[in-house]
Amino acid sequence: MCPVNKDELEWTALEHGAMHVRRKQLSEQTDGDQLGCSLYELPAEHESWPYHYHTANQEAMYVLAGTGTLRLADETYPLTEGDYVSFPANETGGHKVINDSETPLRYLMVSTMNEPDVTVYPDSEKLGVFVGAPPGGRDERSLHGYYPIDDDVDYWDGE
Repeated sequence: MCPVNKDELEWTALEHGAMHVRRKQLSEQTDGDQLGCSLYELPAEHESWPYHYHTANQEAMYVLAGTGTLRLADETYPLTEGDYVSFPANETGGHKVINDSETPLRYLMVSTMNEPDVTVYPDSEKLGVFVGAPPGGRDERSLHGYYPIDDDVDYWDGE
């Protein structure tokens, strides 16, 4: 295992509506299977992933440059260079990053890479299921999908 330099990696752009990020998946270039790490750049006036939390993976964020806002549940907090925050693998770890400044916001996201994982999106009342590879993982998934939380069925339905 040897060092990887961010300057040797290409940015990957991810966009959907107000969500627009650029990412360099640092951990993909190393042999660390149980720990993920990505460098993110969030352009001015854009948002990261929808508000969510994981049930199997803890995440942490470290701000490298810029300013923005972090949503945790119903509260928001300013983000500035040098800030660090961790997100537990339960509903108390719900988060969303917003760049409401006029300059890019750069940060590292580090996470455990446990699978299976369920990601919950409280605002849209849905959940995501990831089996075979965790969110952000590079392996092929044997099961992956997003489902409305209220589509609960009885255990014996269809049996």
